[in-house]
Amino acid sequence: MKVSCALYLEVESEQELLTLDWDSLPQPVMVLGGGSNLLFTKDFPGTVLHIGLCHAERTEESWTLGAGVVFDDFCAQAAAEGLWGPENLSLIPGECGASAVQNIGAYGVEVKDILADIRAYDRVEGRFVHIDPASCGYGYRTSRFKTEWKGRYIITAVTYRLSKEPRPVLDYGGIRKAMEGKTLTPLGIRDTIIGIRREKLPDPAVTGSAGSFFCNPVVPEEVFHRIEGNPPHYEVEGGIKIPAAWLIEQCGFKGARLGGAQVYPRQPLVIVNATGEASPQEIIGLEKQVIDAVREKFGITLHPEVEHV
Repeated sequence: MKVSCALYLEVESEQELLTLDWDSLPQPVMVLGGGSNLLFTKDFPGTVLHIGLCHAERTEESWTLGAGVVFDDFCAQAAAEGLWGPENLSLIPGECGASAVQNIGAYGVEVKDILADIRAYDRVEGRFVHIDPASCGYGYRTSRFKTEWKGRYIITAVTYRLSKEPRPVLDYGGIRKAMEGKTLTPLGIRDTIIGIRREKLPDPAVTGSAGSFFCNPVVPEEVFHRIEGNPPHYEVEGGIKIPAAWLIEQCGFKGARLGGAQVYPRQPLVIVNATGEASPQEIIGLEKQVIDAVREKFGITLHPEVEHV
């Protein structure tokens, strides 16, 4: 299903944001990154704004990149130059501006761990500001950009911290075992993670998906201890994190279909458009079936990571 918006604007300079007549734009205004984490359920009545700034400024220990830079291009270049920081985040789709909104994460690293500064246009004050990442309220796949700041700030550039000193993060997702016998370099870890991801996740160029559809739930200890089957888990701040994929698989939904929508057989955390013609209603219907089944079996409510528009 194809959807449309009332107006699409590609912004290629900060000056354009200063001169926009915001009140004349079809409302609401939504800033779109790569769109990899969105599910459009119908036509959008307002303005879709894409920040296409792709500039780069570099020092020895930090890179400032325009919001429109493809995030994995940054990961690839840093690893190729032997710089530590984003290697565990390799192959995550999307753009740099969105990385700071979503607090993207994978294999034991979140982007907040390497953020140094965020430059944004403040629609309330009508000026550009620098935002300290420490003030952004980062949590698991969330930030103040997604809650009380939603619609206020338009990110134009992100500064990431990099290091020449080795800082490998290996104790997640089988990375340490996969790296046995290999030299620990950012490029080696990046290549290993890409291999792991490609084994488990669909290629979005071939099979449509929005990546990880559900957040991994964090539950209190007493809830975790009631779960049978010895689920994989990680102790985190606020409780115990359980892979949503394990919960979904235990409910028998691995490979389940509703029309053209399917729970991906290799990784049940992902819902794919298996036929290329799945409707939003089929995807949402399958999502609801999964949530209901996990709640019924485990008493845990899954929440979508994918934003529904």
